[in-house]
Amino acid sequence: MTATSILELRTFTTIDTARGDLVDVYADVRSALLHLPNYAITAFGERLDRHGAEPGFVAVLAYADGFPVGYAYANTIEHGDRYWERTSPPPAERYTERPAAALKEIGVRTTWRKTGTARRIHDALLATRVEPFVTLMVNPAAGDGKVHALYRSWGYEDIGQSQPSPASPPLSVMIRATSSSK
Repeated sequence: MTATSILELRTFTTIDTARGDLVDVYADVRSALLHLPNYAITAFGERLDRHGAEPGFVAVLAYADGFPVGYAYANTIEHGDRYWERTSPPPAERYTERPAAALKEIGVRTTWRKTGTARRIHDALLATRVEPFVTLMVNPAAGDGKVHALYRSWGYEDIGQSQPSPASPPLSVMIRATSSSK
């Protein structure tokens, strides 16, 4: 298996069949951070189970030769959702007046980075969405700012900050239109 292998993208609408592969890829992607409480596998598992039970859950996983190499998942958030309540300053009403997709996690194994895999997974996930906007939170320090810059290159713009839990670093809240709003 190499980064030149053919990718198969699989879409899941329930957590049960995807959970093991999501945790496996997450553990590899975040291996250097797993000692931190917010990044521990148990913390991720708890978030994953909570997000998987929320409305509009969809996960897209990329497989090469049957081996999971990357993932992204999202769910729907409504006006008044705690996601929006924790965002400061409060986002413009045009973003919150209708349901939005919240991209909760995206990750790609090291050998598959800089191959376009993350963008393919991201775009496949957004193709499943009907909401007019998609939002995400990113640690602006991740990858020395490269991850934040990557999301900007994908059309996301900063709209605020959030700290979802005391163990979480301060995050930048970003948003962009989905193809369904064009």
